[in-house]
Amino acid sequence: MILAIDVGNTNIVLGCIDDQKVYFTERVSTDPAKTELEYAVAVKTVLELYNIRKEDITGAVISSVVPPLNGIFSSAINKLLNVKPIIVGPGVKNGLNILMDNPKQLGADLVVDAVAGIHEYGAPLIIVDMGTATTICVIDRNKNYIGGVIIPGVHVSLDSLTSKTSQLPKISLGHPKKVICTNTIDSMESGMVFGQASCLDGMIERMEAELGYPATVIATGGLAKIIVPHCKRKIILDDSLLLKGLKIIYDKNQ
Repeated sequence: MILAIDVGNTNIVLGCIDDQKVYFTERVSTDPAKTELEYAVAVKTVLELYNIRKEDITGAVISSVVPPLNGIFSSAINKLLNVKPIIVGPGVKNGLNILMDNPKQLGADLVVDAVAGIHEYGAPLIIVDMGTATTICVIDRNKNYIGGVIIPGVHVSLDSLTSKTSQLPKISLGHPKKVICTNTIDSMESGMVFGQASCLDGMIERMEAELGYPATVIATGGLAKIIVPHCKRKIILDDSLLLKGLKIIYDKNQ
């Protein structure tokens, strides 16, 4: 069993995985001010919640889009588990053919998503990852990573809306009952949820038109389960996609 960790701008996703299954997926807040000891305690608490013994974890792998936390989190895992994590990046084998202007600019999380997507679902593939930003990446029928788009995330858009207006309140997102609403809060919820769902439907349609053929569409990330059920396009939800990709990359580097 290994510990797989994805350090994002808002949340850190972690879970334990082996060749048979994903044992759990949890999220803790990303905080650059925390020390390695504080992160070690946070991970230890999560492992204890799921009755995972430290002795059962034989390795760890980290993807990160927050470079200042790479060393801190790596040290935290080493302190807790006495294993040195693999950090996804230059020099780490991933088996992905990236057809980008500058492949080094591609975020580690997108690399991991693509590796897992190809392994689990084949190609061609469109992968939606809904976190702080919403990213949509495209794998062509030859399993090449050919590019994608970056869209402001749901909460980023919502925070911007409420911070720039004096009369719109902060709201939590759920599943709106209808598009046309008769009060401010429902109107905001409808706009955010159905607006994002329509954005995904439209972008996927445009991407397939540019590809010239249909693709399987996968969605992951903390907000996918709120938005994707309202999409008209068939989209497969896979909340463990990142962890699966991290396990594949870990195995490639043993």
